[in-house]
This record gives sequence, structure tokens and C-alpha cells, in this order.
Amino acid sequence: MRILLIEDDESLADGIATALRHTGYAVDLAARGGEGVSLARAAQPDVIVLDLGLPDIDGIEVLRQLRSYGVKSSVLILTARDDLASKVQGLDAGADDYLTKPFAVDELLARLRALERRAGVGLSAEIAIGDVQINLASHEVFRAGEAVRLSRREFTLLRALAERPGHILSREQLEDKLYSWGEEVSSNTVDVHIHNLRKKIYPEFIQTIRGVGYKVGPA
Repeated sequence: MRILLIEDDESLADGIATALRHTGYAVDLAARGGEGVSLARAAQPDVIVLDLGLPDIDGIEVLRQLRSYGVKSSVLILTARDDLASKVQGLDAGADDYLTKPFAVDELLARLRALERRAGVGLSAEIAIGDVQINLASHEVFRAGEAVRLSRREFTLLRALAERPGHILSREQLEDKLYSWGEEVSSNTVDVHIHNLRKKIYPEFIQTIRGVGYKVGPA
């Protein structure tokens, strides 16, 4: 899942981004509201985590602009404004959830998982394809009951394919799942991860559709 974090507190943003990336999310960062709107329109993230006290545009106005531009990403407001009026205003402006600072990272992650389920990004906590089981909550993978150890990015790539069995995902789509906006990507990165997944699971599990991309599961 791709997340856009719009937060002007650099140390807080870095801390949140680190926690999210360790969980397997691709994270883009914006420190100003205008930058966040531009990134959201370009990257179309699954979820936007939005601070309200931004230096250039108030977060509520950012949210209104996002919705007026047709950005359909789920929005979680993350702010120090804990009064009822602000919560009502944020939800009425188009936010899907509202979390006040200070907060526990575990609660933020739980709310993001809830937004995934609500949006249909992760309809089930577990995906089974043949004898391969993928637990989305614990990031555990099993083949025929035997645990398969994957790196964070290997799991993210496997999840992207497994959530759409039978559908072909291009190299560019997979890179978008693995890396943040503007992050430098080596030309063979996806190939390396695909090779490792085939070696760890079994060679035929991921199919190459020459000139198009990759898929798992039936056609």
C-alpha cells in the first residue's frame, strides 16, 4: 500500500515514515499543503495521512482541494486539534478517520489497516493461492505449512501480486508499490525481487508475461 504523509514537523514525519516503511508500506512525504496536493494528484496514494496545522494552507483546505480534484484516496487526519468542532469539520470535509496527537504508532497502524479493509485494498487478513498462504497482518508466508522468510520489499511485491491473482502487473506498477515518489530505482530491482521470490517459494509461482509484466494464480 502507498501512503502520502503530509506533515511539516520533520522529525515527526521521519519517525512516522520509518515505522510505516518497516511495516511494508511505500511512503511519500510532503511538508507543505500545496506540495501534498500536487503529490496526491500525481501519485494517487491509497491513503493520505494529513496534518491540519500546515505552514502554507490549512489542512482542512488541503482536504477540500483534494476532493475537488477528484482524489479518492482515503484520508486520515493526524493533528493536535482535539476539540469536537475540529473533528466534525474534518470528517465533514471528506476525511475517513481522525487521530489526535500525541498518538501511539500501534494505533496509527491499526487505523491504517482498518482503512485498507474499508477501501477493499486488503479484504482478508490472509490470502491463499494454491498451497501458499500469505498473512497480511503478521507478514508471514507459508508454503505447504512451511514458513518462508521474506525481506520487507519481497513481501510487499508478493502482496501486490497476490491481492490481484490472475491480473498482470507491470514493472512500473510494482516499482510504485516498492518505492516512494522520486526515490531512485535500479533498472533490475523488480527482477531481483522476483528471482528471490521464485527461489524461496517455487519457480512457477510467479509467471512472467513477456513484454507486459508479472502475475500469480490462474488466468
